[in-house]
Amino acid sequence: MKLSTKTTYGVRALFDIAYHSGGLPAKVSDIAKRQAISPRYIEQIFINFKKNGLIKTVRGPKGGYLLARESHLISLGDIIRAVEGNTELVGCKEFDSKEADECQIGKMCVTAPIWKELNERVSSFFDSITVKDLCTRGKDLGIEKDVD
Repeated sequence: MKLSTKTTYGVRALFDIAYHSGGLPAKVSDIAKRQAISPRYIEQIFINFKKNGLIKTVRGPKGGYLLARESHLISLGDIIRAVEGNTELVGCKEFDSKEADECQIGKMCVTAPIWKELNERVSSFFDSITVKDLCTRGKDLGIEKDVD
């Protein structure tokens, strides 16, 4: 599995909202400047985030984007699934209820449990890191907050 730039930029953008906005709506132009990401690209990523309930929009002159949930309730897994969809490294028909009947060796497969465990561990790892954790890392790195 190779994560796309949409995912890596999306993680940075949500970190930026949580770290720099001080609870106020963050403007895409500010996020783009701080994170060196194209504003248009951020807007494309935010479409998926809005659909998946990670961010919400505030309209008006002081509008922008806010996290839809508290930062400790948004994990990297949530972000990855919003952008990439499934986080499985290895797909296995044995554990897919729609394709289980198509598996040629079924319960006799020695690798199926390994792939299942691998997928579960990767998912668990991503779910264990939150946007709040990223903010803590930012603070530990000495990233200066740019609150408008």
